[in-house]
Amino acid sequence: MTKKRMITPKLQVLALVFLLPLAFSSYGQIERYVAGTHYTELSVPVNTNDSSKIEVIEAFWYGCVHCFSFEPLINDWASKLPDDVDFKLFPAMWNDWMKIHGQIYYAAEALGAVDLLHEHVFTAINIEGNRLQNERQIGALFAEHGIGQEDFERAFNSFSVRTKVNQAEKRMQDYQIRSTPNMVVNGKYLIATGAAVTTQQEMLEVVNFLVEKERQAMRSSGD
Repeated sequence: MTKKRMITPKLQVLALVFLLPLAFSSYGQIERYVAGTHYTELSVPVNTNDSSKIEVIEAFWYGCVHCFSFEPLINDWASKLPDDVDFKLFPAMWNDWMKIHGQIYYAAEALGAVDLLHEHVFTAINIEGNRLQNERQIGALFAEHGIGQEDFERAFNSFSVRTKVNQAEKRMQDYQIRSTPNMVVNGKYLIATGAAVTTQQEMLEVVNFLVEKERQAMRSSGD
C-alpha cells in the first residue's frame, strides 16, 4: 500500500510565496500594453511582404522634425533586429508635398541609393532649410551625392516609382496613419506617440511587445 504524502498548510503557504510572483510577472507582461490604449488593432489586417516573417514598418515623412530626431533611435533599434523581423520604411503622405517626398524615397530605392541618400534628405529639409519641393531641387541633391542627372530623371519620373507612390497613398488609409512617425507591426497593429505612449523609446517598446506577441502566435499556429 502506497503511503500518501500530506501537504501541510506550511508547505502550501511556501508554494504560494514562490508561485505568486511568477503568476503576476506573466500577467504583467501580457497586460503591459493594451489595444485601444497603447496601440490600435487594425480592423482589416494589411497584407505583408513575407508571411514567414514579422513585418515592422516605420511610417515617416522627410519634413517631420520628429521623424528626423527619431532616426538615431530607430537606426540603433533596427541594427539589432533578429532574422525573423522584416523592417521596412514607408513614406507617409496626405498632401502633395509629402507625395513629392515619397517620390524621393522611391526614386532612391529604384537607384539602390536609400542608404546613401536617406539621411541627406532629412538633413537638407530639417537643418539646411531646403524644402525639396520640386524636381530641380531634388535632382541637385541627388547629383551632390553622386547620382547623375539622367539616372535621377529616369528613376524619379518612372512608371514604377509613380505606381509605388500611388500604392503608398492608398495604404495610408489601410494603415490608418494620421501622424508621423508611426509604426505598424505585421499589418495588424498601429503604434503612435500620444497620451499613453509619451516617448519614441516607449513606442519602440510597444513594437517589441507586439513583435513578441506575433512571434508566439506564429509558433502556436505552426504547432
